[in-house]
Amino acid sequence: MPIGWSVEDRIAEIVFDVPPVNAFDSATWLKLPGIIGSLAARQDVHCILIRAEGRGFCGGVDIKEMQAHPERITELNRGNYLTFKVIRSAEVPVVSAVHSFVIGGGIGICGASDTVIAAEDAYFSLPEIDRGAMGGASHLSRMLPLHKVRAAFFTGGKIRAEEAWRLGAIEKVVPREALRAEARAFCATIASKSRKALTIAKEALNGLEERDVDRGYRWEQGFTLEMYMHEDSQKSRDAFVETGGAAKF
Repeated sequence: MPIGWSVEDRIAEIVFDVPPVNAFDSATWLKLPGIIGSLAARQDVHCILIRAEGRGFCGGVDIKEMQAHPERITELNRGNYLTFKVIRSAEVPVVSAVHSFVIGGGIGICGASDTVIAAEDAYFSLPEIDRGAMGGASHLSRMLPLHKVRAAFFTGGKIRAEEAWRLGAIEKVVPREALRAEARAFCATIASKSRKALTIAKEALNGLEERDVDRGYRWEQGFTLEMYMHEDSQKSRDAFVETGGAAKF
């Protein structure tokens, strides 16, 4: 099952398992909001943990689908937007536990989450500039300072877990083999609290934020569509599918 979930000890655990790199097609992105939203609404759930099996946490969108079916961009955009929105607006706190690569849409998931716990091998990257797309900066800006976000966006470079922790984006960095146990222990502390107190606290904290991250992401998506209409976008996707690298311009 590509997206599995379970509920135990007041913790809803959602697990990504979409080989080879947990890169989701538009249909999967459109399914996620319903799964997350229904779990967040359960009275026996006080906290949600999102993690992954496989080589990395999330490879973002399925570029091969977009290369073959660029007309699905609006469905993909909607699935991304609704997924990140439901995480941020979930009644209860959402914790993401990440390992290895956190790319594109994976950044949106982490940026929408309340807390991120990372394995030592984790890194964050927005390669959109090399994939013919835009988006992700709104959520990365919820984690990191402005100039760090811009440097990452313009270069498509990586931000290692230790650097993200130093900048305050990550609660803790742990050994890869201890990631699930450490994340569940953190969630257990949250889950021991009054559900009513948690839901009020989440609503209050969201309301205190100066910037509407969801509206910002929707703004970005308009530029994603604009980029998709340019020939350089298809050239970028073709190069990635054919060589695994960036196109030459």
